Amino acid sequence: MTQAEWARDLARQLLEKPLPRRWAHTQGVAARAASLAPILRDDTDTLTAAAYLHDIGYSPELVDTGFHPLDGARYLRDVAQADETLYRLVAHHSCAVKEATERGLFDVLTKEFAPERPDLMDALTYCDMTTGPDGRHLDVAERLAEIHSRYGPEHLVSRSITASTPCIHAAVQAVKAALADVR
Repeated sequence: MTQAEWARDLARQLLEKPLPRRWAHTQGVAARAASLAPILRDDTDTLTAAAYLHDIGYSPELVDTGFHPLDGARYLRDVAQADETLYRLVAHHSCAVKEATERGLFDVLTKEFAPERPDLMDALTYCDMTTGPDGRHLDVAERLAEIHSRYGPEHLVSRSITASTPCIHAAVQAVKAALADVR
Protein backbone atom coordinates (compact mmCIF):
# COMPACT_ATOMS: atom_id res chain seq x y z
CA MET A 1 0.00 0.00 0.00
CA THR A 2 1.38 3.41 -0.94
CA GLN A 3 1.45 6.33 1.46
CA ALA A 4 -1.26 8.04 -0.61
CA GLU A 5 -3.50 4.96 -0.46
CA TRP A 6 -3.07 4.78 3.32
CA ALA A 7 -3.84 8.50 3.62
CA ARG A 8 -6.90 8.21 1.37
CA ASP A 9 -8.33 5.43 3.51
CA LEU A 10 -7.68 7.34 6.74
CA ALA A 11 -9.14 10.59 5.40
CA ARG A 12 -12.19 8.76 4.05
CA GLN A 13 -12.77 7.17 7.46
CA LEU A 14 -12.53 10.55 9.22
CA LEU A 15 -14.34 12.81 6.72
CA GLU A 16 -16.65 10.98 4.30
CA LYS A 17 -19.70 10.48 6.55
CA PRO A 18 -19.52 13.37 9.01
CA LEU A 19 -18.25 15.96 6.48
CA PRO A 20 -19.10 14.88 2.91
CA ARG A 21 -18.39 18.30 1.41
CA ARG A 22 -14.99 18.42 3.10
CA TRP A 23 -14.36 14.91 1.75
CA ALA A 24 -15.22 16.11 -1.78
CA HIS A 25 -12.76 19.00 -1.38
CA THR A 26 -10.11 16.61 -0.06
CA GLN A 27 -10.47 14.28 -3.03
CA GLY A 28 -10.11 17.24 -5.40
CA VAL A 29 -7.00 18.47 -3.60
CA ALA A 30 -5.47 14.98 -3.82
CA ALA A 31 -6.25 14.78 -7.54
CA ARG A 32 -4.50 18.13 -8.03
CA ALA A 33 -1.50 16.80 -6.11
CA ALA A 34 -1.29 13.70 -8.30
CA SER A 35 -1.43 15.94 -11.37
CA LEU A 36 1.80 17.63 -10.24
CA ALA A 37 3.84 14.47 -10.87
CA PRO A 38 5.85 16.18 -13.66
CA ILE A 39 7.37 18.56 -11.12
CA LEU A 40 7.15 16.45 -7.95
CA ARG A 41 8.59 13.23 -9.39
CA ASP A 42 9.56 11.04 -6.40
CA ASP A 43 7.62 13.29 -4.00
CA THR A 44 4.26 12.78 -5.75
CA ASP A 45 3.09 10.02 -3.41
CA THR A 46 4.05 12.04 -0.33
CA LEU A 47 2.31 15.19 -1.52
CA THR A 48 -0.79 13.26 -2.57
CA ALA A 49 -0.88 11.68 0.89
CA ALA A 50 -0.57 15.12 2.51
CA ALA A 51 -3.36 16.39 0.26
CA TYR A 52 -5.64 13.62 1.49
CA LEU A 53 -4.75 14.43 5.09
CA HIS A 54 -4.60 18.23 5.05
CA ASP A 55 -8.13 18.76 6.42
CA ILE A 56 -8.59 15.76 8.72
CA GLY A 57 -8.40 18.14 11.68
CA TYR A 58 -11.98 19.17 10.83
CA SER A 59 -13.18 15.66 11.70
CA PRO A 60 -15.43 15.78 14.78
CA GLU A 61 -13.34 12.90 16.16
CA LEU A 62 -10.17 15.01 16.09
CA VAL A 63 -11.26 18.52 17.05
CA ASP A 64 -9.32 19.69 20.10
CA THR A 65 -8.09 23.26 19.65
CA GLY A 66 -10.52 24.04 16.82
CA PHE A 67 -7.57 24.88 14.57
CA HIS A 68 -7.67 22.09 12.01
CA PRO A 69 -4.01 22.15 10.87
CA LEU A 70 -2.83 21.70 14.46
CA ASP A 71 -5.49 19.13 15.41
CA GLY A 72 -4.83 17.09 12.26
CA ALA A 73 -1.04 17.21 12.62
CA ARG A 74 -1.20 16.16 16.26
CA TYR A 75 -3.39 13.20 15.38
CA LEU A 76 -1.04 12.16 12.60
CA ARG A 77 2.00 12.43 14.85
CA ASP A 78 0.59 11.06 18.10
CA VAL A 79 -2.04 8.53 17.05
CA ALA A 80 -1.48 7.52 13.42
CA GLN A 81 2.32 7.51 13.78
CA ALA A 82 2.54 9.09 10.33
CA ASP A 83 5.69 10.14 8.54
CA GLU A 84 7.10 13.42 9.86
CA THR A 85 6.90 15.05 6.44
CA LEU A 86 3.16 14.39 6.33
CA TYR A 87 2.30 15.88 9.68
CA ARG A 88 4.55 18.89 9.11
CA LEU A 89 2.85 19.56 5.78
CA VAL A 90 -0.58 19.26 7.41
CA ALA A 91 0.45 21.55 10.28
CA HIS A 92 1.62 24.31 7.96
CA HIS A 93 -0.61 23.91 4.90
CA SER A 94 -1.88 26.99 3.11
CA CYS A 95 0.06 29.50 5.20
CA ALA A 96 -1.47 28.21 8.45
CA VAL A 97 0.84 30.33 10.61
CA LYS A 98 -1.34 33.35 9.82
CA GLU A 99 -4.46 31.70 11.24
CA ALA A 100 -2.43 30.31 14.14
CA THR A 101 -1.47 33.90 14.95
CA GLU A 102 -5.14 34.99 14.86
CA ARG A 103 -6.02 32.15 17.23
CA GLY A 104 -3.15 32.80 19.64
CA LEU A 105 -1.59 29.46 18.64
CA PHE A 106 1.47 30.65 16.70
CA ASP A 107 3.96 29.60 19.40
CA VAL A 108 2.25 26.23 19.89
CA LEU A 109 2.21 25.46 16.16
CA THR A 110 5.77 26.55 15.47
CA LYS A 111 7.24 24.86 18.57
CA GLU A 112 5.52 21.55 17.88
CA PHE A 113 5.91 21.47 14.10
CA ALA A 114 8.77 22.80 12.01
CA PRO A 115 7.87 23.85 8.47
CA GLU A 116 8.48 21.39 5.67
CA ARG A 117 10.47 21.95 2.46
CA PRO A 118 9.25 25.12 0.72
CA ASP A 119 8.62 23.39 -2.61
CA LEU A 120 6.33 20.85 -0.97
CA MET A 121 4.61 23.54 1.10
CA ASP A 122 4.01 25.58 -2.07
CA ALA A 123 2.68 22.53 -3.90
CA LEU A 124 0.19 21.68 -1.13
CA THR A 125 -0.93 25.30 -0.90
CA TYR A 126 -1.41 25.36 -4.68
CA CYS A 127 -3.53 22.21 -4.57
CA ASP A 128 -5.67 23.43 -1.66
CA MET A 129 -6.10 26.98 -2.92
CA THR A 130 -7.08 25.96 -6.45
CA THR A 131 -9.75 23.47 -5.35
CA GLY A 132 -13.24 24.48 -4.26
CA PRO A 133 -15.34 22.96 -1.49
CA ASP A 134 -16.97 20.55 -3.98
CA GLY A 135 -13.60 19.33 -5.29
CA ARG A 136 -13.82 21.35 -8.49
CA HIS A 137 -10.77 23.20 -9.84
CA LEU A 138 -10.92 26.96 -9.22
CA ASP A 139 -8.65 29.87 -9.97
CA VAL A 140 -6.93 31.03 -6.77
CA ALA A 141 -8.85 34.33 -6.80
CA GLU A 142 -12.15 32.42 -6.98
CA ARG A 143 -11.07 30.18 -4.11
CA LEU A 144 -10.09 33.11 -1.91
CA ALA A 145 -13.39 34.85 -2.69
CA GLU A 146 -15.29 31.65 -1.86
CA ILE A 147 -13.58 31.43 1.54
CA HIS A 148 -14.37 35.08 2.31
CA SER A 149 -18.01 34.64 1.29
CA ARG A 150 -18.38 31.50 3.39
CA TYR A 151 -16.98 33.04 6.57
CA GLY A 152 -17.82 36.74 6.22
CA PRO A 153 -15.44 39.69 6.48
CA GLU A 154 -15.02 39.81 10.27
CA HIS A 155 -14.41 36.11 10.89
CA LEU A 156 -10.89 35.17 11.95
CA VAL A 157 -10.59 32.80 8.97
CA SER A 158 -11.30 35.70 6.59
CA ARG A 159 -8.79 37.89 8.42
CA SER A 160 -6.25 35.08 8.24
CA ILE A 161 -6.86 34.50 4.54
CA THR A 162 -6.41 38.22 3.91
CA ALA A 163 -3.08 38.14 5.77
CA SER A 164 -2.12 34.93 3.91
CA THR A 165 -3.04 36.14 0.43
CA PRO A 166 0.50 37.22 -0.59
CA CYS A 167 1.90 33.86 0.63
CA ILE A 168 -0.86 31.94 -1.16
CA HIS A 169 -0.37 33.84 -4.43
CA ALA A 170 3.41 33.33 -4.24
CA ALA A 171 2.94 29.57 -3.75
CA VAL A 172 0.50 29.30 -6.65
CA GLN A 173 2.82 31.30 -8.92
CA ALA A 174 5.84 29.16 -7.94
CA VAL A 175 4.00 25.96 -8.87
CA LYS A 176 2.68 27.42 -12.12
CA ALA A 177 6.22 28.51 -13.04
CA ALA A 178 7.60 25.05 -12.24
CA LEU A 179 4.89 23.43 -14.37
CA ALA A 180 5.64 25.82 -17.25
CA ASP A 181 9.32 24.85 -17.07
CA VAL A 182 8.58 21.16 -17.61
CA ARG A 183 6.21 21.67 -20.52
